[in-house]
Amino acid sequence: MKAIIDCNSFYCSCERLFRPELKDKPVVVLSNNDGCIISISDEAKKLGIKMASPYFLSKPVIEKHGIATFSSNYNLYGDLSRRVMEVLRTLLPVNSVEVYSVDEAFLNLGHIPPDQLVNEALRIRTTVEQCTGISVSVGVAPTKTLAKVANHIAKKNKVETQCVTVLDTDKKINNALQQTPLGDVWGVGRRSALKLENVGITDAWQLKQMPQNWARTHLGGVVGVRLIKELRGEEAIEMDEELTNKKMITTTRMFGQPVRQLCDVKEAIATYTSRAAEKLRRQRSSAKTIYVFVVPKVQRDNETFSHGPMVGHHISLPCATSVTSQLIKHALQLTERLFEPGKEYKKAGVILSGLEPDETIQGNLFGSHVKNSQRFLMDIVDNLNFSMRNDILKFASSGTEKNWKMRQELRSPRYTTRWKELREVK
Repeated sequence: MKAIIDCNSFYCSCERLFRPELKDKPVVVLSNNDGCIISISDEAKKLGIKMASPYFLSKPVIEKHGIATFSSNYNLYGDLSRRVMEVLRTLLPVNSVEVYSVDEAFLNLGHIPPDQLVNEALRIRTTVEQCTGISVSVGVAPTKTLAKVANHIAKKNKVETQCVTVLDTDKKINNALQQTPLGDVWGVGRRSALKLENVGITDAWQLKQMPQNWARTHLGGVVGVRLIKELRGEEAIEMDEELTNKKMITTTRMFGQPVRQLCDVKEAIATYTSRAAEKLRRQRSSAKTIYVFVVPKVQRDNETFSHGPMVGHHISLPCATSVTSQLIKHALQLTERLFEPGKEYKKAGVILSGLEPDETIQGNLFGSHVKNSQRFLMDIVDNLNFSMRNDILKFASSGTEKNWKMRQELRSPRYTTRWKELREVK
């Protein structure tokens, strides 16, 4: 049996953790630059707040009902996510936890007897909530796709289900699939759902009845066949080993306001490159290729502005490296090639690829001493920045004013990762 743990309104739960007065109160969390609503509590949902709706459109309702509103606090969310996943690893055998996203993880419960699945799911839910303060829902079923269906039911009526649903019989599975719209099935996108509805398939149970050959033709080949098998209780999507090293590292942000000066774009690119290089060294790797891109602001009509197409260039380095100064040097050269005077830019980013483990990089007879000393220096910088926080040491090319910095006017303190922002108890 498989299970999926899904944190309930995760970002909102993180904000409530250190603000107990917000329990059972409506809460929303905004995206980068306070643009759209990306997390809503059940109470806010009942007041008519919609997921992904622009903040400025929802602001009248938010102000009318006094809904607590927060800017994204990714330092807090990332740290609490790590804690949730660590608790899950302590509760289950080795390699039984697959982290799927910041607020979701698949579990392998094959070692649990069938008659103990409900109690085990309740134990996991209770332990996570007691250890981290984050409420979760648990869905258990024979396959990952069915576990997702079970989790959706558990979240839909939290009081009745106690945030736990176990689909362990054919009858329970069929009943669950009959009440699950196509749009709520894991792996069925919006376009696919519309296509299926046009041929009379409106729920997951009807989709389950379709032949595999039909799925191969109409649902994306092998992917569609796997989906049908999963809905029938046949395991077709196995547990994956957790990736310890990334194959590509990306750092990208929206600017807090459109920028038109080359110096501002270069500062942003230097900052993003520094952050990507830090992630690179953390997994003891070096990059052979660096790609820089920018997104201009374009006018669609007389009053509406939007994102233009992403424009980027890449360069292959003569030798793989994780030294920030070397990566910044090439990144800024690419930025100068991309920048067009007179244009405004809304976003930029850096992608490091062609990653190689440090121990496999061929040495240089004439430059090994310099290379080793540079890496030693980078380790010192990383250690200082990790212990002191707030990038206490950084390259001058990253700038000091940072007019392009992401807007976070309503961000809460980073309670768990900054000494100066610890929650005070009086």
